[in-house]
Amino acid sequence: MLADLLASQAAMHGRFGGVVPEMASRRHLELVLPLIDEVLARAGIPLSDMSAIAFTAGPGLVGSLLVGATTARALAFAHGLPVLGVNHLEAHLYAHFLPGAQTRGFRLPAVCLIVSGGHTDLVLWEDHGRLKVMGRTRDDAAGEAFDKTARLLGLGYPGGPEVERLARQGDPAAIPFPRAYLDDGDDFSFSGLKTAVATFLRHSGPSFRLADVAASFQQACVEVLAAKLVRAACREGVKGIGICGGVAANTVLRREVADRARMAGLAAWFPEPALCTDNAAVVACAAWHALDRSVAWYNPTVDPNLPLGRVGDHGDSDPGKRGDKHENLS
Repeated sequence: MLADLLASQAAMHGRFGGVVPEMASRRHLELVLPLIDEVLARAGIPLSDMSAIAFTAGPGLVGSLLVGATTARALAFAHGLPVLGVNHLEAHLYAHFLPGAQTRGFRLPAVCLIVSGGHTDLVLWEDHGRLKVMGRTRDDAAGEAFDKTARLLGLGYPGGPEVERLARQGDPAAIPFPRAYLDDGDDFSFSGLKTAVATFLRHSGPSFRLADVAASFQQACVEVLAAKLVRAACREGVKGIGICGGVAANTVLRREVADRARMAGLAAWFPEPALCTDNAAVVACAAWHALDRSVAWYNPTVDPNLPLGRVGDHGDSDPGKRGDKHENLS
């Protein structure tokens, strides 16, 4: 990885307590080309030296996806390069292949948990291009539960880091919030936990501490995530597990997963926290491995509801246009 830059919109959307889609896509449009220019300057290589250009095909907000797709297609056309549409969720998995103190030795097959703002997916990652979704959320994703709980507690946006920060001052055993294990299945459900927090705040009176609520909610959430991840790995017979996505930056979740993995005799890998949230590096890494498998898509479209394991619709592939090298991929 030669260079990696991020243009965050958190401060802009924080005023509204969540992402405003129209504002997000307009801001993407303003920032995308200056950011590309800056990252190429830091990497010290021209765009013409690339072997391919990748973008996120979905899932996500359609306006923002279209900005990335249109920019990528235009640059690829101008420089005669292949363009690859990458699945956003699959890209998160590739954070395990990027440099980091706790990703050394990562190998497939592995069972991985993708846990982000809008998605909670349990995946058997057999090999590059071979994914089996074992479970997903039936209602609120874990990240959504964190954001909604933060709003109930009067905290800022994004809610995950704010809840974790407040929880450091609280007792995780103070309030017995429910754990939704769903009859030992691999799916998840966090809507009931969020409702339990709202009900507690409405009926408990002034005797509780907000820090205790945050800590107890967080513990209830991470216990379910970690338990289901480790149990699935043991059942599938893999040697190790990994977590990725924005909520994977949560230190309590990391500790819970590490402890349960150690007791089960499993290796546990954790990407760098900065690479857990949405970023271009994981998209590039996923595309690099796709290019290595002679996968190249031209004129791909975006899909805001793109399922895990698929990329967008695409036209005719033309492997002959691929470069012989792919060591520089942006």
